[in-house]
Amino acid sequence: MTTIEARGLTKRFGTTVAVEGLTFDIRPGVVTGFLGPNGAGKSTTMRMIVGLDHPTAGSVLLDGRHYRELEQPMREVGALLDARTAGKRTARQHLRWLADAGGLPRGRVGEVLEQVGLAEVAGRRVGGFSLGMAQRLGIATALLGDPATLLLDEPMNGLDPEGIRWIRTLLQGFAAEGRTVVVSSHLMHEMEETAGHVLVIGRGRLIADTSIADFTQAATGSDVHVRSPDAGALRDVLERAGAAVAPGDGGALVVTGLLAPRIGDLAAQHGLRVHELTPRRASLEAAFMELTRDSVDYRPGVAA
Repeated sequence: MTTIEARGLTKRFGTTVAVEGLTFDIRPGVVTGFLGPNGAGKSTTMRMIVGLDHPTAGSVLLDGRHYRELEQPMREVGALLDARTAGKRTARQHLRWLADAGGLPRGRVGEVLEQVGLAEVAGRRVGGFSLGMAQRLGIATALLGDPATLLLDEPMNGLDPEGIRWIRTLLQGFAAEGRTVVVSSHLMHEMEETAGHVLVIGRGRLIADTSIADFTQAATGSDVHVRSPDAGALRDVLERAGAAVAPGDGGALVVTGLLAPRIGDLAAQHGLRVHELTPRRASLEAAFMELTRDSVDYRPGVAA
């Protein structure tokens, strides 16, 4: 299965630096959310992965190979970078054309049309498709080669709730099979439900590369809810270890600055009883907004 490796990846357009010095590894077996404010460089990075843009400096490789070196690229990487397509062909004709170009069996066309829910409209011209239908066709294009890697830019745009749940299940199923799945989206709630790992960039630079659990736990608003018959003694132990402890409802302790496993270990080391130990994480949206507040180029009514 494929690992995507970026080392010092940089892209400039004239005097504008779109991506600067990105270094990361995207590994198979987990859905990786690729997040950042508008203009952060996400789409440019994804285009460089599949060879549509060439790096100004650095490199991005798929298991040690440039995309252009792949013998059968559609079987190795399925990409959706723009849901818009030429509207003169029907959905079936469009996919057959791509299958022929990629050396894929035409039988895959009917399979992916069924998989994305477009079998009944396969004979309609793409130009008459709604945004949600165009997204499904773009996803069908990415699936056509049954690839080891999926690279999807904003695939949830235009999908209804049923469609969003469908693609969430699809992506998590692909990752569970050991494939590499990368998804960019501005829908933070859906990314929190779908992804297990996040890469976050701002103004072209990497600012986080971690699991969603660790990312949200580190944000302001995350804490640990603790109940103990030995609350007074436990509070002293936790504060000596550097935690901030505040009273909660019903005599509970609200602890920030230490993670739940460390709190449990400290209680055990000092022979203190714990009846409840509940991590409460900030939402992905809250953590994202906190981390990227200095990386937003434009806010309503004001340029950053």
